[in-house]
Amino acid sequence: MKPFSFFLIAFIFFSFFSKSDWVWLFDGTSTDQWISAKADQFPKEGWAVKNKELVVNQKKNPNDPKVVRGGDIITKKTYSQFDLEFEFQLTPGANTGLKYFVKKYPNGSILGCEYQLIDDTGNKDIANDANDKRRTAGLYELFEPSSRQLKPIGQWNKGRILAKDNKVTHWLNGVKVVEYTIGSSAFKQAKAASKFKDVEDFGTAPGYILLQDHGDEAAFRSIRIREF
Repeated sequence: MKPFSFFLIAFIFFSFFSKSDWVWLFDGTSTDQWISAKADQFPKEGWAVKNKELVVNQKKNPNDPKVVRGGDIITKKTYSQFDLEFEFQLTPGANTGLKYFVKKYPNGSILGCEYQLIDDTGNKDIANDANDKRRTAGLYELFEPSSRQLKPIGQWNKGRILAKDNKVTHWLNGVKVVEYTIGSSAFKQAKAASKFKDVEDFGTAPGYILLQDHGDEAAFRSIRIREF
């Protein structure tokens, strides 16, 4: 085989089977990839870009606990198989989340799988939980995370969600903490024991990516995705 033909075949092969290029969902400046989950534009209040961070519910006055909420935001397009990376920073007691495979339902609900983001020790809602299914990096209500290397509140942590060939993994600071297969018996059993038991297509692709406004202050940065 001639060298030119070999390199041409190799280029075509790797171009076909390799991952697509990274796309910035938030690069520190632009929110063009996002809109309100319940409108066709980005929220005018509640979310703000500050110091190359996407911040939700930042208090304008430290002595005034009130904030103007902007609601959840979602990507403009849906995703099926992808590699998603992001960084997050929580404030004391905060609860938020990053959701994927998000769908809009006729009753107005907007539901999807949630990579939980929460102050594990300072949030009162989970203080008495018997398991870790509602703690950071877990699949909210379904699968608890393991082998976590979580940095303290106020520091930046790096999350990753890899969804490929019906298998989904959650990563935290470079360590895999959750792994499951969509539609498997384990997934169906976990779903049946959760509040999503009656949502027929919960956890299936495709769906939007969603950043949650749970009323607490949190920040995100370096959000990027590549599709398979």
